[in-house]
Amino acid sequence: MDPNHLILNKINSPADLKGLTEADRKALAEEIRAAIIDTVSRTGGHLASNLGAVELSIALHTVFDSPDDKIVWDVSHQTYAHKLLTGRRGSFDTLRQGGGISGFTRRDESEHDSFGAGHASTSISAALGLAKARDLRGSGEHVIAVIGDGAMTGGLALEGLNNAEHVNTNVIVILNDNEMSIAENVGAMALHLSRLRMAPLYKRVESRAKEMVGKMPAGRTLARTAEGLSHGVVRLLGSKAGAVFEELGFTYLGPIDGHSTEVLIEVLESAKSLAGPLLVHVVTQKGKGYEFAESDSRAFHGIAGFDVTDGIVERANGYTSYTKAFSETITELAASDERIVAITAAMPDGTGLAKFASTYPDRFFDVGIAEGHAVTFAAGLAAGGLRPVVALYSTFVQRAYDQILHDVCLQNLPVVLAIDRAGLVGEDGPTHHGAFDLSFLRHMPGLVVAAPKDTNALRDLMATALRHDGPMAIRYPRGGGPVEYDRREPEILTIGRGECLRDGDDIAIIAVGSTVYPALGAAELLCAEGTSAGVIDARFVKPLDEQLILSVFEKGVPVIVVEDNTIIGGFGSAILELASSKGHPLNCVRRIGVPDAFIAHDSLDALRERIGLTAAQIACIARELISSDVFHGNVEALLPPPV
Repeated sequence: MDPNHLILNKINSPADLKGLTEADRKALAEEIRAAIIDTVSRTGGHLASNLGAVELSIALHTVFDSPDDKIVWDVSHQTYAHKLLTGRRGSFDTLRQGGGISGFTRRDESEHDSFGAGHASTSISAALGLAKARDLRGSGEHVIAVIGDGAMTGGLALEGLNNAEHVNTNVIVILNDNEMSIAENVGAMALHLSRLRMAPLYKRVESRAKEMVGKMPAGRTLARTAEGLSHGVVRLLGSKAGAVFEELGFTYLGPIDGHSTEVLIEVLESAKSLAGPLLVHVVTQKGKGYEFAESDSRAFHGIAGFDVTDGIVERANGYTSYTKAFSETITELAASDERIVAITAAMPDGTGLAKFASTYPDRFFDVGIAEGHAVTFAAGLAAGGLRPVVALYSTFVQRAYDQILHDVCLQNLPVVLAIDRAGLVGEDGPTHHGAFDLSFLRHMPGLVVAAPKDTNALRDLMATALRHDGPMAIRYPRGGGPVEYDRREPEILTIGRGECLRDGDDIAIIAVGSTVYPALGAAELLCAEGTSAGVIDARFVKPLDEQLILSVFEKGVPVIVVEDNTIIGGFGSAILELASSKGHPLNCVRRIGVPDAFIAHDSLDALRERIGLTAAQIACIARELISSDVFHGNVEALLPPPV
């Protein structure tokens, strides 16, 4: 308990906010910011967005009665203040740590987390469902969706807005407009919001209102401050400023100051009494209260540990990251091929495309939070004779499944999917692990699926993909490669050709992607004990190097298949399918991979050990296989213990 948090220390539930004074709420906001900065500096996390949502969180929990009233946070990366106010102050220092609280909302963590999230643009649809369920049950709680201006550009959010009038229920949507998502917002909705913020009529009324307040005697204001009155008057202009929302059936209030708790409380109290869909447009500042985050909110969006005094981020020692290797490679390859273009869905920095964007601005496209559109847009570019590369995180590729299958693969278009953060990602947890892509990509006809063992192999695969006359997906993990990145001239590989890295007579380990080096490490451990272990880098999950893999089965030795994808339908399944189709017994095969479960957040090292992906654990399983009769009649793959 921080002795400096005199008010925060007394807040054990939202009910404790009800009796606070205006001065108390201002002090509480500063204490919450201090707590967030202190914790995130040690645990890492989303800083800028949380600092911008403090007053809004206080106002929401002052006006509404959570958990009876339902607050749905879009993405939910901005819910640290919400967590501090809803009984999790004592465990806040465990944020994003193994066994600690999540960096996102989770229904199994708190009754105040009415809907879980981690991906963007889901809140309005979820809130409409909760509101309609309330109506059908006959209960009377309020339902509120809180969504950022970046997430509002997502197609799912627009679908929810479009459906709200038809659903015909009372729901409040709070648009937290901080003028910036992870990257600069793009598209018509972003432009409309910008016009609302900059409307001359709004500016004139705001200025005139402040003049009026200065001339009024005490007590004759419509709000407590000049800002309060100006925003109160501007609310009367909602029918003009928020026309696009009103056309969709919403009553529009705003824009209002998202850092004035008193104005927020006044507006939200009014909103409670209004019927039908209602949109409250709140303007906030990312990074509010911490100068380094205010001046560079993009850098402090999702951040590792940092020094609070100077804002300098702790840099982990290690080799060049896969993201940086991808960034350098695509930029270099584009210099000699003008057909190469790059697409991202609102994440040029995270996916490594910022360098490409600055070098080739006319060949770079940020389509906003619209993964499905990104893929079909790329398909159109490919049909037009270009060579598009779509860079997405693995967890977000899920959102474009149909577009990959129907628009790219069905037409055999040369689109490259650069899939970052494949496998386990660590502290962001189950909403961000990329553990499913192999399973839902490898069954798509015509799609080549590959995974590099290191950053140098990534260069080779990128060059190969951009020469391939068809669709190809390359998946690679978060963080640094296991060896030095040498920036050599990339090699054009033969599609579907793996590599035998080590011969062995006692056991064979077939690995792919990030699991190759742990497999090699296991072989070294076994070799030191006198066991001869072979290691194969499959490199391609589809098509498999059938000749190489079947040669292993023909030896009649036990086989271990290692992957960082879910065990169901992934790389190991592909190996079993191949072996079975050729009549080889399956009882000599053991698979290691992500079990059929959502994996909780923890450090990458801890997660890999939990699942059994370390060299020592692979070697241990090899010893069991060699010394036991497990492969005499046991067809089932033995999975690691439940996570």
